[in-house]
Amino acid sequence: MDFVGDIYRPPSEAQSILLQITVGCSHNACTFCSMYKAKRFSVKSQETVFRDIDEAARLYQGIPRLFLCDGDAMVLSTEKLITILVRIRERMPWIRRISAYADSVSICRKSLEELKALKEHGLSLLYHGVESGSDTVLTSVNKGSSVADAIQAASLLREAHISHSVMFLLGLGGVKYSPEHAMNSGQLLSRINPTFASALTLTLVPGTPLYQNAQNGQFEPLEAFALVKELRTLLEHTQVTQCQFAANHASNYLPIKGRLPEDLPKMLATLDEILATRDNRKLVPEWMRGL
Repeated sequence: MDFVGDIYRPPSEAQSILLQITVGCSHNACTFCSMYKAKRFSVKSQETVFRDIDEAARLYQGIPRLFLCDGDAMVLSTEKLITILVRIRERMPWIRRISAYADSVSICRKSLEELKALKEHGLSLLYHGVESGSDTVLTSVNKGSSVADAIQAASLLREAHISHSVMFLLGLGGVKYSPEHAMNSGQLLSRINPTFASALTLTLVPGTPLYQNAQNGQFEPLEAFALVKELRTLLEHTQVTQCQFAANHASNYLPIKGRLPEDLPKMLATLDEILATRDNRKLVPEWMRGL
Protein backbone atom coordinates (compact mmCIF):
# COMPACT_ATOMS: atom_id res chain seq x y z
CA MET A 1 0.00 0.00 0.00
CA ASP A 2 1.30 3.44 -0.92
CA PHE A 3 1.09 5.66 2.18
CA VAL A 4 2.58 9.15 2.07
CA GLY A 5 3.48 10.56 5.51
CA ASP A 6 1.61 9.93 8.75
CA ILE A 7 -1.91 8.59 8.31
CA TYR A 8 -4.78 9.70 10.55
CA ARG A 9 -8.22 8.14 10.91
CA PRO A 10 -11.09 8.36 13.44
CA PRO A 11 -10.90 5.97 16.42
CA SER A 12 -13.97 4.13 15.15
CA GLU A 13 -12.07 3.25 11.96
CA ALA A 14 -9.37 1.30 13.81
CA GLN A 15 -10.34 -1.96 12.10
CA SER A 16 -10.94 -0.44 8.66
CA ILE A 17 -8.94 -0.76 5.46
CA LEU A 18 -7.14 2.57 4.92
CA LEU A 19 -6.96 3.83 1.34
CA GLN A 20 -5.09 7.09 0.77
CA ILE A 21 -6.53 8.92 -2.24
CA THR A 22 -5.34 12.45 -1.41
CA VAL A 23 -2.25 13.62 0.46
CA GLY A 24 -2.66 16.18 3.23
CA CYS A 25 -5.34 18.86 3.53
CA SER A 26 -6.20 21.43 0.88
CA HIS A 27 -6.98 24.10 3.52
CA ASN A 28 -4.20 23.21 5.97
CA ALA A 29 -4.45 26.60 7.69
CA CYS A 30 -6.32 25.94 10.93
CA THR A 31 -4.22 27.45 13.70
CA PHE A 32 -4.74 24.49 16.06
CA CYS A 33 -3.95 21.61 13.68
CA SER A 34 -0.57 20.03 13.00
CA MET A 35 -1.75 16.80 11.38
CA TYR A 36 -0.87 17.68 7.80
CA LYS A 37 1.70 20.48 8.19
CA ALA A 38 4.48 18.25 6.88
CA LYS A 39 2.57 17.44 3.69
CA ARG A 40 1.87 19.47 0.60
CA PHE A 41 -1.64 18.79 -0.61
CA SER A 42 -1.88 16.63 -3.70
CA VAL A 43 -4.22 14.18 -5.39
CA LYS A 44 -2.93 10.68 -5.95
CA SER A 45 -2.95 9.33 -9.46
CA GLN A 46 -5.69 6.92 -10.49
CA GLU A 47 -3.01 4.35 -11.28
CA THR A 48 -1.63 4.49 -7.74
CA VAL A 49 -5.08 4.35 -6.12
CA PHE A 50 -6.20 1.44 -8.30
CA ARG A 51 -3.00 -0.44 -7.51
CA ASP A 52 -3.66 0.03 -3.79
CA ILE A 53 -7.27 -1.14 -4.17
CA ASP A 54 -6.09 -4.29 -5.90
CA GLU A 55 -3.48 -4.90 -3.18
CA ALA A 56 -6.05 -4.32 -0.42
CA ALA A 57 -8.36 -6.82 -2.12
CA ARG A 58 -5.62 -9.44 -1.82
CA LEU A 59 -4.52 -8.58 1.72
CA TYR A 60 -7.74 -7.72 3.52
CA GLN A 61 -10.41 -10.11 2.31
CA GLY A 62 -13.52 -9.99 4.43
CA ILE A 63 -12.81 -6.72 6.27
CA PRO A 64 -16.14 -4.87 5.87
CA ARG A 65 -15.10 -1.24 6.33
CA LEU A 66 -12.87 1.09 4.34
CA PHE A 67 -11.74 4.64 5.16
CA LEU A 68 -10.63 7.11 2.48
CA CYS A 69 -7.58 9.13 3.58
CA ASP A 70 -6.20 11.83 3.96
CA GLY A 71 -8.03 14.71 5.56
CA ASP A 72 -9.64 15.99 2.41
CA ALA A 73 -10.85 13.16 0.17
CA MET A 74 -14.11 14.98 -0.56
CA VAL A 75 -12.34 17.74 -2.48
CA LEU A 76 -12.00 15.34 -5.40
CA SER A 77 -14.50 15.75 -8.19
CA THR A 78 -17.59 13.59 -7.96
CA GLU A 79 -16.53 11.86 -11.16
CA LYS A 80 -13.14 10.85 -9.68
CA LEU A 81 -14.71 9.72 -6.42
CA ILE A 82 -17.27 7.57 -8.22
CA THR A 83 -14.51 5.99 -10.32
CA ILE A 84 -12.72 5.02 -7.10
CA LEU A 85 -15.93 3.78 -5.44
CA VAL A 86 -16.76 1.63 -8.46
CA ARG A 87 -13.28 0.09 -8.39
CA ILE A 88 -13.64 -0.67 -4.67
CA ARG A 89 -16.99 -2.38 -5.28
CA GLU A 90 -15.57 -4.40 -8.17
CA ARG A 91 -12.47 -5.60 -6.31
CA MET A 92 -13.91 -5.79 -2.78
CA PRO A 93 -17.61 -6.60 -2.99
CA TRP A 94 -17.64 -7.52 0.72
CA ILE A 95 -17.15 -3.89 1.79
CA ARG A 96 -20.24 -2.68 3.67
CA ARG A 97 -19.17 0.81 4.74
CA ILE A 98 -16.97 3.42 3.06
CA SER A 99 -16.24 6.60 4.99
CA ALA A 100 -14.03 9.70 4.88
CA TYR A 101 -13.24 12.98 6.62
CA ALA A 102 -15.00 16.04 5.22
CA ASP A 103 -15.41 19.70 6.04
CA SER A 104 -18.32 22.06 5.49
CA VAL A 105 -16.83 23.63 2.39
CA SER A 106 -16.06 20.38 0.57
CA ILE A 107 -19.54 19.03 1.32
CA CYS A 108 -21.29 22.21 0.22
CA ARG A 109 -19.39 22.24 -3.06
CA LYS A 110 -21.26 19.06 -4.01
CA SER A 111 -24.82 19.31 -5.27
CA LEU A 112 -27.52 17.18 -3.71
CA GLU A 113 -27.56 15.07 -6.87
CA GLU A 114 -23.79 14.50 -6.63
CA LEU A 115 -24.03 13.45 -2.98
CA LYS A 116 -26.88 11.07 -3.80
CA ALA A 117 -24.74 9.55 -6.57
CA LEU A 118 -21.84 9.08 -4.12
CA LYS A 119 -24.21 7.40 -1.68
CA GLU A 120 -25.53 5.14 -4.43
CA HIS A 121 -21.96 4.08 -5.26
CA GLY A 122 -21.11 3.19 -1.67
CA LEU A 123 -20.11 6.30 0.32
CA SER A 124 -21.78 5.61 3.66
CA LEU A 125 -20.44 7.99 6.31
CA LEU A 126 -18.66 11.35 6.56
CA TYR A 127 -16.77 12.58 9.63
CA HIS A 128 -17.37 16.33 9.69
CA GLY A 129 -14.98 18.49 11.69
CA VAL A 130 -17.35 21.29 12.71
CA GLU A 131 -15.11 22.20 15.73
CA SER A 132 -17.33 25.00 17.11
CA GLY A 133 -20.81 26.48 16.93
CA SER A 134 -19.38 29.99 17.28
CA ASP A 135 -18.41 31.96 14.19
CA THR A 136 -16.18 34.09 16.42
CA VAL A 137 -14.18 31.01 17.41
CA LEU A 138 -14.12 29.59 13.88
CA THR A 139 -12.75 32.87 12.54
CA SER A 140 -10.16 33.12 15.33
CA VAL A 141 -8.69 29.71 14.41
CA ASN A 142 -8.89 30.31 10.65
CA LYS A 143 -11.23 27.35 10.12
CA GLY A 144 -12.24 28.55 6.67
CA SER A 145 -15.94 27.80 7.15
CA SER A 146 -18.89 29.17 9.11
CA VAL A 147 -21.77 27.92 11.22
CA ALA A 148 -24.08 28.54 8.25
CA ASP A 149 -21.84 26.32 6.11
CA ALA A 150 -22.06 23.52 8.69
CA ILE A 151 -25.86 23.74 8.76
CA GLN A 152 -26.07 23.64 4.96
CA ALA A 153 -23.66 20.69 4.81
CA ALA A 154 -25.73 18.76 7.36
CA SER A 155 -28.91 19.43 5.41
CA LEU A 156 -27.34 18.13 2.20
CA LEU A 157 -26.07 14.96 3.85
CA ARG A 158 -29.44 14.30 5.45
CA GLU A 159 -31.23 14.62 2.11
CA ALA A 160 -28.63 12.40 0.45
CA HIS A 161 -29.02 9.79 3.24
CA ILE A 162 -25.29 9.82 4.00
CA SER A 163 -24.61 9.14 7.69
CA HIS A 164 -23.10 12.10 9.45
CA SER A 165 -20.63 12.18 12.35
CA VAL A 166 -19.84 15.68 13.65
CA MET A 167 -16.86 16.60 15.80
CA PHE A 168 -16.48 19.50 18.24
CA LEU A 169 -13.26 20.58 19.92
CA LEU A 170 -13.51 21.45 23.60
CA GLY A 171 -11.30 24.36 24.66
CA LEU A 172 -10.96 25.79 21.16
CA GLY A 173 -12.18 29.23 22.22
CA GLY A 174 -9.85 29.44 25.20
CA VAL A 175 -10.96 31.16 28.40
CA LYS A 176 -12.16 34.25 26.53
CA TYR A 177 -14.76 32.53 24.37
CA SER A 178 -15.45 29.42 26.46
CA PRO A 179 -19.14 30.11 27.36
CA GLU A 180 -20.00 31.16 23.80
CA HIS A 181 -18.12 28.22 22.29
CA ALA A 182 -19.79 25.64 24.54
CA MET A 183 -23.36 26.98 24.38
CA ASN A 184 -23.32 27.67 20.65
CA SER A 185 -21.79 24.27 19.93
CA GLY A 186 -24.67 22.59 21.73
CA GLN A 187 -27.15 24.69 19.81
CA LEU A 188 -25.46 23.90 16.51
CA LEU A 189 -25.42 20.20 17.34
CA SER A 190 -29.17 20.48 17.90
CA ARG A 191 -29.71 22.11 14.51
CA ILE A 192 -27.51 19.58 12.72
CA ASN A 193 -29.15 16.65 14.56
CA PRO A 194 -26.65 14.04 13.27
CA THR A 195 -26.52 10.28 13.68
CA PHE A 196 -23.18 10.49 15.49
CA ALA A 197 -21.38 13.26 17.38
CA SER A 198 -18.19 13.53 19.39
CA ALA A 199 -16.32 16.02 21.50
CA LEU A 200 -12.53 15.96 21.51
CA THR A 201 -10.26 18.21 23.56
CA LEU A 202 -7.85 20.79 22.17
CA THR A 203 -4.21 19.81 22.40
CA LEU A 204 -1.74 22.65 21.94
CA VAL A 205 0.89 21.28 19.58
CA PRO A 206 4.32 22.95 19.33
CA GLY A 207 4.80 24.56 15.94
CA THR A 208 1.17 25.56 15.45
CA PRO A 209 0.09 29.23 15.51
CA LEU A 210 -2.31 28.57 18.40
CA TYR A 211 0.50 27.08 20.48
CA GLN A 212 2.57 30.19 19.83
CA ASN A 213 -0.39 32.39 20.80
CA ALA A 214 -0.62 30.52 24.08
CA GLN A 215 3.10 30.98 24.67
CA ASN A 216 2.91 34.75 24.18
CA GLY A 217 -0.28 35.20 26.19
CA GLN A 218 -2.69 35.85 23.31
CA PHE A 219 -4.57 32.60 23.96
CA GLU A 220 -5.41 31.34 27.46
CA PRO A 221 -6.12 27.59 27.49
CA LEU A 222 -8.67 26.03 29.81
CA GLU A 223 -7.73 23.90 32.80
CA ALA A 224 -9.18 20.41 33.17
CA PHE A 225 -12.34 21.17 35.13
CA ALA A 226 -13.16 24.14 32.90
CA LEU A 227 -13.07 21.71 29.96
CA VAL A 228 -15.44 19.39 31.81
CA LYS A 229 -17.74 22.39 32.36
CA GLU A 230 -17.63 23.15 28.62
CA LEU A 231 -18.74 19.61 27.88
CA ARG A 232 -21.53 19.97 30.42
CA THR A 233 -22.69 23.25 28.84
CA LEU A 234 -22.56 21.77 25.35
CA LEU A 235 -24.73 18.83 26.38
CA GLU A 236 -27.10 21.06 28.36
CA HIS A 237 -27.88 23.01 25.18
CA THR A 238 -28.24 19.93 22.97
CA GLN A 239 -31.63 18.71 21.80
CA VAL A 240 -31.42 15.92 19.23
CA THR A 241 -33.76 13.13 18.21
CA GLN A 242 -31.41 10.14 17.95
CA CYS A 243 -27.66 10.56 18.26
CA GLN A 244 -24.79 8.42 19.51
CA PHE A 245 -22.59 10.88 21.43
CA ALA A 246 -19.03 10.18 22.56
CA ALA A 247 -16.47 12.21 24.46
CA ASN A 248 -14.13 9.29 25.06
CA HIS A 249 -11.29 10.29 22.73
CA ALA A 250 -7.76 9.89 24.09
CA SER A 251 -7.51 13.69 24.38
CA ASN A 252 -10.41 13.97 26.85
CA TYR A 253 -10.06 14.29 30.61
CA LEU A 254 -13.33 12.49 31.30
CA PRO A 255 -14.40 9.64 29.01
CA ILE A 256 -18.17 9.65 28.60
CA LYS A 257 -20.60 8.41 26.00
CA GLY A 258 -24.25 7.55 25.50
CA ARG A 259 -27.31 7.82 23.34
CA LEU A 260 -29.09 11.16 23.16
CA PRO A 261 -31.59 12.14 24.32
CA GLU A 262 -32.28 9.11 26.54
CA ASP A 263 -28.88 9.05 28.29
CA LEU A 264 -28.59 12.84 28.67
CA PRO A 265 -29.79 13.02 32.33
CA LYS A 266 -27.28 10.36 33.39
CA MET A 267 -24.44 12.05 31.50
CA LEU A 268 -25.24 15.46 33.00
CA ALA A 269 -25.38 13.92 36.49
CA THR A 270 -21.94 12.38 35.99
CA LEU A 271 -20.50 15.72 34.88
CA ASP A 272 -22.19 17.57 37.76
CA GLU A 273 -20.67 15.16 40.28
CA ILE A 274 -17.18 15.70 38.86
CA LEU A 275 -17.61 19.48 38.88
CA ALA A 276 -18.93 19.44 42.46
CA THR A 277 -16.12 17.31 43.90
CA ARG A 278 -13.30 18.49 41.64
CA ASP A 279 -11.57 15.19 42.35
CA ASN A 280 -8.54 14.95 40.07
CA ARG A 281 -8.43 11.20 40.63
CA LYS A 282 -11.56 10.86 38.49
CA LEU A 283 -9.90 12.55 35.52
CA VAL A 284 -7.56 10.95 32.99
CA PRO A 285 -4.00 11.87 34.05
CA GLU A 286 -1.98 14.06 31.71
CA TRP A 287 0.46 11.29 30.77
CA MET A 288 -2.40 9.17 29.44
CA ARG A 289 -3.88 11.91 27.25
CA GLY A 290 -2.93 12.44 23.62
CA LEU A 291 -4.12 12.81 20.09
